[in-house]
Amino acid sequence: MITKFLIQLRILPRWVIILLDVTIVAVATSLGYLLRFNFEFSVIENYNPLSGIGVNAISCLIALLLTKSYAGIVRYTGLKDGLRVFQTLIITHALSSLFNVILYFYLGKNIIPYSVILISFLASFLFLFQYRLLIKNIFSYYGKIYRKKNNVAIFGAGQMGIVTKHLLDDDYRSGYQVMAFFEDDVNKVGKEINGTNIHAFNKLEEVAEKHEIRELIIAVNKLSVERKNEIVDTCLNYGIKVRTVPDLNTWVQGELSINQIKEVKIDDLLERDSISIMNKELIDQINSKTVLITGAAGSIGSELVRQVLKYRPKKLILLDQAESPLYDLTTGLSNEENVYPFVADITNYTRVKEIFLEHQPALIYHAAAYKHVPLMEEHPTEAVSCNIIGTRNMADLAVEFKCEKFVMVSTDKAVNPTNVMGASKRIAEMYIQSINALKGGSTSFITTRFGNVLGSNGSVIPFFRRQIEQGGPITVTHPEITRYFMTISEACELILEAGCMGNGGEIFLFDMGKSVKIIDLAKKMIRLSGYEPFKDIDIIFTGLRKGEKLYEELLADKENTLPTHNQKILIAKVATPNFETIKHGVEELEGLLKQHSDLTLVSAMKKMVPEYKSNRSVYEVLDN
Repeated sequence: MITKFLIQLRILPRWVIILLDVTIVAVATSLGYLLRFNFEFSVIENYNPLSGIGVNAISCLIALLLTKSYAGIVRYTGLKDGLRVFQTLIITHALSSLFNVILYFYLGKNIIPYSVILISFLASFLFLFQYRLLIKNIFSYYGKIYRKKNNVAIFGAGQMGIVTKHLLDDDYRSGYQVMAFFEDDVNKVGKEINGTNIHAFNKLEEVAEKHEIRELIIAVNKLSVERKNEIVDTCLNYGIKVRTVPDLNTWVQGELSINQIKEVKIDDLLERDSISIMNKELIDQINSKTVLITGAAGSIGSELVRQVLKYRPKKLILLDQAESPLYDLTTGLSNEENVYPFVADITNYTRVKEIFLEHQPALIYHAAAYKHVPLMEEHPTEAVSCNIIGTRNMADLAVEFKCEKFVMVSTDKAVNPTNVMGASKRIAEMYIQSINALKGGSTSFITTRFGNVLGSNGSVIPFFRRQIEQGGPITVTHPEITRYFMTISEACELILEAGCMGNGGEIFLFDMGKSVKIIDLAKKMIRLSGYEPFKDIDIIFTGLRKGEKLYEELLADKENTLPTHNQKILIAKVATPNFETIKHGVEELEGLLKQHSDLTLVSAMKKMVPEYKSNRSVYEVLDN
């Protein structure tokens, strides 16, 4: 009964809290008189204690109205509430001292001894803060009994772990009970935090079984992705769900909220340490200049837009042929006055030239491209038109209008291509390299190569996530297929860094770590969702798609790399193609577009890129 009463009890009216606080100060003042005069009542009577108690009570009421310390909900008392109580008591006893001074001036005596004021101050703070904590602990204790228990452990016994424990302990509605800490730091293992033991992580199975731990919360500010994967894999093996506390920088107003503790997602386990970009140099390059981003409404383009805006360009030109996504993007940027969206197709030279004439861009980030391998295998004319002719148009206009830098987004599929899309991007790379060697220093052309981007349109992860939500099965093309992964923000940081450090003609690569086996990715996503692979959700193999590789490469066989000042960024050392040769090849492809012969068009692409060998495609006949 008492538990239900406490849970259902409404928040006390403010006047009740005020009355309690004033009463406690009055009691503390009485205690001050008793302690100061050693409980000798005959002596105390000489000091008219009722007047002193009344002065302190009135001063407290005034201080409460000034600081509003009564406004806090007692059951959620925290450090800030304690500071507010302290502030209230400072004002209370300062006012009492002021009354003393005034009365001494008129009557020649103090109404309350200063020693009593000091004792009252100390006792009042002790009583006021402790009764708040007592009520908070009563609600927390009975709340957890009444509600369904959810025993959890915390990985990380540092400051973030302690804050997380306090948050869970304070939120009686959640039912969370922190039963153990786990640590890699051997100096902390075996110790306690507020009565909760700290264990080595290799004791997880034993401790989890003993305390019936259902969840582990990772509360470490800086934890390597490798270690995070090890922790998650171990927990999944024991049927323990994993949650994570976000980075300190994302805490709302510097405080952690229980709603911010989220389940670990596969994206968290594929990330790496972010690139440290040169902010000062980027400011110098972008600030107060006109920047043009093609494919601005796409996954990479839209993130580029957000990152470039941080460096306050003079104008930011957004170019995309996708009307609705571009509208959605610009609606979210309605407060930015220097953003100019254009619905335009980069294959339309005349239309794009009008935009150059009107805005004279200094920097171009070229992210517009068709990227889906199976679709481009079916429609090679579109791949050539957008990825090659569109890129040529943008590059030629960059030279004509003397732009400072042109940064192109390429793909690892351009390396030893096995499909039309990869080959089209390789030819675009070749054109960019060759025109850079020709242009005489007016525009610097730079290329960046990425692997697969997490969360991008058509990415495998959201595709798998939808299949899991629908109850499966998950479809994987081949049991041995592998891919590299990076986040959208990482990709955009690389683009900006490349544009900053590049002098022209370079192909920048990102150190993407180890490639990931897609079947392992699917299994882990299923288990993170609380299911068992092949039991709750099946995985079926559909066979490699047209033009698809088993694995991707970032370098061709004849390419080598050079290091840069950023250890995660390399430069591909490749031969620079002859501009006239590449220009003639691109013009030939443009002419072949009018013939509407896919075989003829792809055959011409293979002549330009000899290493292009089709895989599981109708164009394999051309390789013979």
